[in-house]
Amino acid sequence: MCNENTSVSISIMASQITQIVSILKKTYPDAKIVLNYGNNWELLVAVVLSAQCTDKKVNQVTAKLFPKFRAIWLSSRGRPSGRGDLTSARLPRRPDGTSGLLAMTDRLERQEVENFARAPIEELEQDIKSTGFYRNKAKNIQAAAKMILEKFDGKLPRTMAEMVTIPGVARKTANVVLGNAYGVVEGIAVDTHVLRLSQRLGLVSRDKIGGGKKPLYYIKSGVKHLDYYKDASPEKIERELMKIIPKKDWFKLTYLLIDHGREICKAQNPDCYYCPLRELCPVSRI
Repeated sequence: MCNENTSVSISIMASQITQIVSILKKTYPDAKIVLNYGNNWELLVAVVLSAQCTDKKVNQVTAKLFPKFRAIWLSSRGRPSGRGDLTSARLPRRPDGTSGLLAMTDRLERQEVENFARAPIEELEQDIKSTGFYRNKAKNIQAAAKMILEKFDGKLPRTMAEMVTIPGVARKTANVVLGNAYGVVEGIAVDTHVLRLSQRLGLVSRDKIGGGKKPLYYIKSGVKHLDYYKDASPEKIERELMKIIPKKDWFKLTYLLIDHGREICKAQNPDCYYCPLRELCPVSRI
């Protein structure tokens, strides 16, 4: 026997949604991005590297990658060169006032973007190889660096429309970068945890999120139940979540669901017994 748990049967009321978000906030008060970065460009690189890779591994890679590319490429004569050894960047004299500090920070970040843009692609590939899909990631990172220099004057843009024109950047990456870099919230970042939990918790209707060819099931009391669709559309899930989640919670929701997905609601063998949402979850194993 198989119960497909239709979209009608697992849809939950607005009051339950408010309760779910409230419980998650209390359970994970410090939920936030765990990727390490020193500026907005590094944030973008880290998010690109995180595709099909754990944040822990990305942080291990960028712990060496970022200090290397924060350096300045110098020729033996001390002038900028497309080749040569990476020499540690010298920080300029501390400026007076906030505007001077921001200008200094912008110059250093632009220099780092330039370093990524002109680095030998083979070298960049080796630097990030352990994150997986390294050739495609290296190609996108370098293309992104060149576009940001040419089209956006060395700074990451501040709008979704502009961000998604950058190579390797789709809505999820753009949402993460805009929210963490500028506090700009234009949507909800949907990663694998958000995709899974939004379905399990009944936050989205299954007939509105695409997918269906890769269903995953669980057994409860001898009955096979639909758990979630692994191939659901992140864009459609985002659109549905934006309809029901107050905008003030859009940015935080991603990290609440990520933390809950890592700690309790794992893809395989979710720990429903210890789940603070077990009384509200339509697919609880208890």
